[in-house]
Amino acid sequence: MPLDRTACHCVVRRHVNDPDPRTRLFVDTLEQHGRQVVLIPADDRGPGWARTVGLWRRHRVPELAMFGWDVRQMQVVLNDLGRRAVAEGQPLDSGRERRDVGSDPVVLEPVDHRWYRVFFGTAIGSYGRPPLPFRQVVRPDRDGVFSWQPGGEGLLHHQPGLWLRPEQHPVGVRMQDV
Repeated sequence: MPLDRTACHCVVRRHVNDPDPRTRLFVDTLEQHGRQVVLIPADDRGPGWARTVGLWRRHRVPELAMFGWDVRQMQVVLNDLGRRAVAEGQPLDSGRERRDVGSDPVVLEPVDHRWYRVFFGTAIGSYGRPPLPFRQVVRPDRDGVFSWQPGGEGLLHHQPGLWLRPEQHPVGVRMQDV
């Protein structure tokens, strides 16, 4: 997929001198590392998840999201993928199994834009306007079975299939806002 190299219109530029310590830390981390990972802990609505911020803004590399595993483990995986995409030029291609990330294989899948409002509303707000591409990092179960394979359907209760259109997705994890 050819990437759009247009200028950044994100609101981070408007907050460079914000006195709020959390905003300042956020902006400083983005400026220093070019990206960071936001962790959303598990709650009564579903398991935890994580997403990157800054990959598209600084490097025009798709943002990443991951669901249903330990948030610190997801942070390591997303940071590793982001670092290698930026520093080593490794593409974040969708649809192919990768065995070079952590101890389990992963597949990156393109997120259907219909999920953006539900899962990435703050990202859209931060960037000022879409489109920005997201890839979902999907892991298999303990037996190496992915959710789209026979026997893997139960994984959709831990990691939603954001590559599916919302109306194709079975009722499950964090679906109450769709």
